[in-house]
Amino acid sequence: VQLQASGGGLVQAGGSLRLSCAASGRTQTGYVVGWFRQAPGQEREFVAAVSWSGARTIYADSAKGRFTISVDNVKNTVTLQMMSLTPEDTAVYYCTADTNTEWVTTGRGVYWGQGTQVTVSS
Repeated sequence: VQLQASGGGLVQAGGSLRLSCAASGRTQTGYVVGWFRQAPGQEREFVAAVSWSGARTIYADSAKGRFTISVDNVKNTVTLQMMSLTPEDTAVYYCTADTNTEWVTTGRGVYWGQGTQVTVSS
């Protein structure tokens, strides 16, 4: 499984961004895809995850009500729509995948994409 994250950029506080994680390989069966973020000097933090079927989503408290994770099975892409962004959301965002949901949500997923930088200005 190969993951390619994109969509980061610079946005003002209160703005929105859409991150994409393009997946190739055997992701269609039983995989869970998640997003993590890491701010400078901080540990990597779970943001959200979704089953490849789209039936189950999991959000960190910091993401609930502002972020939406979804799957496009045709494009083999997982999207993280982020709204009402604050400077505290500034970080490098990574996507990850595994067949084990717990591993994905705790950062132990086998597959990782490269990060995409999100910067929110005040």
